[in-house]
Amino acid sequence: MRKLRKEVLIFSFTAVSIPLVVILLIHFTPVPPIDKVEYARAAISSAWKSKADAFANRLYTEASIYYDSAMANWQEENRRFLYFRDYEKVAMFADLSAKRASEASENSNISASKLKIRLAQKIDSLNRLIFEINDMFHTYPMTAEIRDRISRGKLLLKEAEIANSNRQYLLANRKISDAEYLLTASYSNVNENLKNYFKSYPDWKKWIDNTISDSKKNRVYSIIIDKFSRKCLIYLNGIKKYEYEAELGRNWVGDKRVRGDKATPEGMYKISKKMEGNKTKYHKALLLNYPNEDDKKKFKSELENGSLPASATIGSMIEIHGNGGKGVDWTDGCIALTDSDMDKVFGIAKVGTTVTIVGSMVDLKNIAKR
Repeated sequence: MRKLRKEVLIFSFTAVSIPLVVILLIHFTPVPPIDKVEYARAAISSAWKSKADAFANRLYTEASIYYDSAMANWQEENRRFLYFRDYEKVAMFADLSAKRASEASENSNISASKLKIRLAQKIDSLNRLIFEINDMFHTYPMTAEIRDRISRGKLLLKEAEIANSNRQYLLANRKISDAEYLLTASYSNVNENLKNYFKSYPDWKKWIDNTISDSKKNRVYSIIIDKFSRKCLIYLNGIKKYEYEAELGRNWVGDKRVRGDKATPEGMYKISKKMEGNKTKYHKALLLNYPNEDDKKKFKSELENGSLPASATIGSMIEIHGNGGKGVDWTDGCIALTDSDMDKVFGIAKVGTTVTIVGSMVDLKNIAKR
């Protein structure tokens, strides 16, 4: 009986102690900081979505490094015996990772907002540059390469505007940088060319003053062709009476040098012949005395100094004629008017009427102001 009671007591103690031991074992077993690691991972994911890898790269990189350290320490502790594991470093690195990721997200959002504003300013600035290019140089005879660069710059700017509106700020920034390079370089090239062209303005001004003075003194009609503004201006008694749109040679910038260069000459000329009907292939035409003596001297000088090849020949048959109104410069060097305007000029002009052709009646400074 005593033996049975002892066995019962032993069994009862064992039955009670086993659950207690299990509870104690569970209680003292180190628990990994899963919640902190998950929070850090979510914070990094959120930072990545806010483009922190680009806008806050240092903080984003630190957050990633701390997260990797947390995972590495976790793996290392898992290789230890269950009761000797210590996840303190895992928790520490996870906390640091989450903190850096949150800072990265905040800085990224601020940087993205600033970039958005900066991009909008850049887009506005480049659109103004395009407006200036179109306004100043829409009829300017640029090289095919420069026109292509300007076209590509305009296209890139449009793509940048779309990317910016879609919050693709980095893509927009790259396209804006490429557009800016193409547009500003092209503008500088053409603008420098234009400045060089306007170095002849003092000569143009002298011819203009002489032409208007002669019209006033002799009480006659005189004609001035302003190449840059595409105008044919009619003066009587020194006062401007009429103004007509004109179209020029396809390569009108600069003086005419040789036959076939598609340039409209510059200088003071006279009408040498009036032609209409079957005497001209155009509606009507006023033949100028180009080349005059100044043109011939200049041509001879260029041949002698080697700036023109020995095979070059001087041009001729420069006219003011009809068949204009095409909206582009298309002649081989002549000045084209619409047929209705040509009728008026033809009726006014006489053999001997002065026709002065200049690059511009206004200096470049005042053109830019306008």
